[in-house]
Amino acid sequence: MIVKTRAVVLRNIKYRDQSKICLLLTREYGQVSVILKGGRSSKSRTGPLFSPGNVIEAVLYKKGNRDIQLLSDASLVLSLLSEAPDLDRFSVLYRVLDLVRHASTHEEKNVPLFTITHSAIWRLCHAERNFQPILAWFLLRLVGVLGFAPSLDRCVFSKADLASSIDEMKLDEIFFVHDPGGFALPGSSVATGASIQRVPTSRYRFIRALAATGGNAPCPEDPPDEVSAVTALLQEYCSRHLDRTPHRKHLDIVSRLISA
Repeated sequence: MIVKTRAVVLRNIKYRDQSKICLLLTREYGQVSVILKGGRSSKSRTGPLFSPGNVIEAVLYKKGNRDIQLLSDASLVLSLLSEAPDLDRFSVLYRVLDLVRHASTHEEKNVPLFTITHSAIWRLCHAERNFQPILAWFLLRLVGVLGFAPSLDRCVFSKADLASSIDEMKLDEIFFVHDPGGFALPGSSVATGASIQRVPTSRYRFIRALAATGGNAPCPEDPPDEVSAVTALLQEYCSRHLDRTPHRKHLDIVSRLISA
């Protein structure tokens, strides 16, 4: 059947002489692999649209028992290639795409994941500077989509209100706990084997500000060193949970195609 869906191009590989195979995150069908016959030809109209990070409207000839779908037509919705070249912008983009590729599943619909991916690309297109907070924002949203959102309101051990306790105790530092995910107050009874690290309360407040950023509102800003530290913290937390996900069917499919 012929279907139409919005999609984010995650990556593409060369296939035979003039074709290429593209991995998409679609809104309606999760990860889908499509073949663009003649997509690398200079005469191809749709081939240039399938650059990693582009958001497109794709029309597919879709069969449920086919690992790779055929493209009928496509149109461009959003592209970072139209923006001024910026290594930091594209660095964040490719990190987002890599995370999405590992977090999504072959032909398993995940609208929340598509929504935050689309939003991250939109933010990267419209931001003029300070792209790292967008990555931190995406990481925080991603762990929520995966079902591992860290507790930001209450201490993961004592259940005390974090914000009021920090003010009352005049704390400069608290703890980030990787499992269970969230923040903990000093002096709390720590669970055996819990992985924790000490963080400044300013870092906690920045993460709370990121969590409160919705819609197309610009991400909050902080000194670059603080943003980098928050991003590293969230990347480690995200990686711990992504490592638990099973191997994806599409990875085997693409591997076979590359070696064909």
